[in-house]
Amino acid sequence: MTNQAVIAVDIQNDYFAGGKWTLAEVDSASDNASAVIEAARKNGDLVVHIQHVTLAENAPFFVPDSEGVQLHPKTRNLPGERVIVKHHMNPFRETDLQQVLEKSGIEKVVVVGNMSHMCIDAVTRHAVDLGYQTTVIHDACATHDLEFNGVRVPAMHVHAAFMAALRFGYAKLVSAAEFVG
Repeated sequence: MTNQAVIAVDIQNDYFAGGKWTLAEVDSASDNASAVIEAARKNGDLVVHIQHVTLAENAPFFVPDSEGVQLHPKTRNLPGERVIVKHHMNPFRETDLQQVLEKSGIEKVVVVGNMSHMCIDAVTRHAVDLGYQTTVIHDACATHDLEFNGVRVPAMHVHAAFMAALRFGYAKLVSAAEFVG
């Protein structure tokens, strides 16, 4: 095993067509995430899948025991690959993600998944704060339109703003093709 891990965050059915919280460009992002995960497997990298399960009553998505909460088939874990269940935006919060990485001797993390402006941002910043050399595969992440103070922000702008902020002070950003190639 290498000293690198791919963290696949919240690539779950509710984010896809027919789900409860569909993201823009989620199919192409998950195809890219799948390519990154396959390359990591071939390289002997650790692959860790993060699954968000919402415990709040009347949760809008990721409801326990629902089809929507399941990992999406495009990037589903293989036998032996760790799935860490989280209940907060940050996959490090109240989980054993840090211990899993430490036990495996991980020094570098590669981040793919959903949503760019929430869990991808949180895991990237936290990983860097813990000292991991961190790379985000920008075209293997997706988000949706946001609204603030009466202004609608298109998903592509939300994604670009968060990727720009992460690149500025936190992580290396590359495309899936650059990472795989």
